[in-house]
Amino acid sequence: MRHDSPALKSVISVIVPARQAVSVLPACLDAIGASTRAPDEVIVVVDGPCGDGTAEVASRHGVRVLPLPQRHGPGGARNAGVAAARGEIVVFVDADVAVNPDAIERLAAALEEDPSLEAVFGSYDDHPPEENLASQYKNLLHHYVHQRGREDASTFWAGLGAVRRSVFDASGGFDESRYPRPSIEDIEWGVRLTRGRGHIRLLKSARATHLKRWTAAKVFRTDVLDRAAPWTELILGTRALPDDLNLGLRHRVGVAATAVAGLALLPGDVRLLPVSALALGVAVASGSDVLAFFARRRGVLFALRAIPMHLLYYAASGLGFLLGLGRHLTRRAG
Repeated sequence: MRHDSPALKSVISVIVPARQAVSVLPACLDAIGASTRAPDEVIVVVDGPCGDGTAEVASRHGVRVLPLPQRHGPGGARNAGVAAARGEIVVFVDADVAVNPDAIERLAAALEEDPSLEAVFGSYDDHPPEENLASQYKNLLHHYVHQRGREDASTFWAGLGAVRRSVFDASGGFDESRYPRPSIEDIEWGVRLTRGRGHIRLLKSARATHLKRWTAAKVFRTDVLDRAAPWTELILGTRALPDDLNLGLRHRVGVAATAVAGLALLPGDVRLLPVSALALGVAVASGSDVLAFFARRRGVLFALRAIPMHLLYYAASGLGFLLGLGRHLTRRAG
């Protein structure tokens, strides 16, 4: 698909899906307001009754507020926001994301300058404000994965991403019936678009700060239920396994080695301890590139402290794979 290059700068609509976002939404909207290229409109879509003042916070910032009568999930909230928007370019920003001043300008310029480009997305920066280990680990890992990813992307990220309105409408938008809660609705949309020969770019210079506070339990639960399991179902359903982002060979080796280490411990046989230790060593080695990045950014001590978190990440990915495989086989059998 090709698009005519605009003679003038495009009208930009920023869509922010929000639910129980009182603690983070002010920073999100302040950052959008400080952008070097101001959007023509900002729409905060309040995803169902929250009762925490999210809509009131948005109203005080002078943006358009679109309250939904019931919860649709972020995919459905974004769909509703696009339907109400007037922009030729739609920029999605999560409520717990504070964009860098030039991020919106970079995303919009990429679409304006390349008529063949249909969507573009950015990356978290390497300065997450929450200082606990889980938050630093999760957000820095996301930054590292995107900064190492291929620019010619096969998926999409709606935490900070932009799309041509015409393309989004033609695609049918996010699949809110399949993903009624935060999950991989943006990844699925990107896979659907690229399988239809759409062109998506990862723009590593467009960055934002993730304001979310993670705990180890939340990381594990999210990686199993909302990332690995649905992503496995998507891969099996489309029969396509991309070797990019966090699905590369090193990641797969780490997941397999962590599984072997855990299985070797199950019988309680001390003779299998060397097998488990060797497998753990392979898992750690497979993540050595990430750990080296952590050491450069936060020091060797932080990298050492992050090793259990990275092994937990591998374990969650493996468990999510099994869960997704089970769901896929059950659906086919039904």
